[in-house]
Amino acid sequence: MNRSVGMGVGSTFGRIGTIATNVFREVIRDRILYLVGFYAVAMIPAYRLLPEIAAATEKKILLDLGLAAMSVLGLMIAIFVGTGLINKEIEKRTVFVLIAKPVSRVEFIVGKHWGLSGVLAVLVTAMTAINITILQVANVPFSLRDLLISSSFLFLQLSLITAIALSFGVCTSSLLATLFTFGVFLMGQFSQDIVKFGKLAKNPSIEAATQGLYLVLPDFSRLDLKNQAVYNLIPSPDVLIVNAGYAVLYIVFVLAIASLLFSAREF
Repeated sequence: MNRSVGMGVGSTFGRIGTIATNVFREVIRDRILYLVGFYAVAMIPAYRLLPEIAAATEKKILLDLGLAAMSVLGLMIAIFVGTGLINKEIEKRTVFVLIAKPVSRVEFIVGKHWGLSGVLAVLVTAMTAINITILQVANVPFSLRDLLISSSFLFLQLSLITAIALSFGVCTSSLLATLFTFGVFLMGQFSQDIVKFGKLAKNPSIEAATQGLYLVLPDFSRLDLKNQAVYNLIPSPDVLIVNAGYAVLYIVFVLAIASLLFSAREF
């Protein structure tokens, strides 16, 4: 019996891996990684121009600019590609073939997420390597440890955004899913500020509403360590572990919702 359970789990991961590999190859074929070249081309002129613009602070600005550009480019991929992954399969009617095979809808959703997360991992790794190289050439002092931690948490943030994009993509059009995902990202960035606003309002109803929003919305500020990496203010290891666990649990929760929504759809 244990052997059959092990074989079932192995085949499940095998099917998820196959879907993830196909997504990875498809996204790479769409020349998404050209963004890495764009990142390098954009950062080199910045390295040349910043000393002329802000001679006194160019070193901190260059580091901050590199991290911010990584975040923006990764966000574009997570939202615009993530929201279209399911709708593309439905429009091309390939979803009928996949569902007809022994592939559960949960495996389908998880495989899609893993595939795009793999692309984002490659994207973040490549841009981090370019950023480190430019910083070294420009003689900008930085903490390699802090930079790598910031990049790792950027990947977690993008993976969470991908899960949210997939969830909206399952139940609405690509355009609406893009707008909703971007809206959740913006609100999640300021979720702690929303709670502070509720307390300042001194109105029980508003305070309860803002607390509810904070509990529902992902707290992306936990995963945004750009400023901390620039000013060497990375949180302690125990805080990092808690925040990383928060991201993983939230990803699992959102993917579970996406799987339920996808299972409820009739094709």
